Amino acid sequence: MIARLRLQPADVGMGLTGQRVRDRLIDDLRKGGITDERVLNAIRTVPRHQFVDEALASRAYENNALPIGHGQTISQPYVVAKMTEALLAASPKKVLEVGTGSGYQAAVLAALGLEVFTVERIGDLLRTARKRFRSLGLHVRSKHDDGRIGWPEEAPFDAIIVTAAGSALVDALVAQLAPGGVLVAPVGAAGGQSLLCLRKDADGGVAQEDLGAVVFVPLLSGLTDR
Repeated sequence: MIARLRLQPADVGMGLTGQRVRDRLIDDLRKGGITDERVLNAIRTVPRHQFVDEALASRAYENNALPIGHGQTISQPYVVAKMTEALLAASPKKVLEVGTGSGYQAAVLAALGLEVFTVERIGDLLRTARKRFRSLGLHVRSKHDDGRIGWPEEAPFDAIIVTAAGSALVDALVAQLAPGGVLVAPVGAAGGQSLLCLRKDADGGVAQEDLGAVVFVPLLSGLTDR
């Protein structure tokens, strides 16, 4: 069941941001192997064109990553769907996202009725994302901080999603994952990244699965206000 969003006429869109184009994207995701109808409905419903610059709105429902400034991107819809589908396998309630970016991935998670916590190191991006959350009536808790630290005060999390690639899984994030939880993160250098899904068992042991090749911006430390 998708959470009720506070949609304005501009969110519903028309032409290249309208329902027909969104439905075409959903067909592409299905052909790519996305089968969870909850995920497909969330991506159909959340207005991706409101999470990119107005000049790129006509491309919002292409199955491509798009720039959002500051050297960052809004992820390809297929990758958002794949990561979200992997998280839902753990039936999570409380989710941590590392790398808010445009806010789109967090909005998809919140639209699925999850309790979402998100951390972003770039102040400008976080401020804009917060405005988008408020506009859509989504309750997302956010923090301007180094995502590699996670959000230890709110741990443990049933699921953790990392939207930038580190050279390895971050130990601090694995430690904040609840027993039975799932962490999904891209790992590797540019040109050689893999999307990894880590599952923590009830005893704290972990098992890892490679979900395929991906391309993400690097996971960086430190904060910037702009």
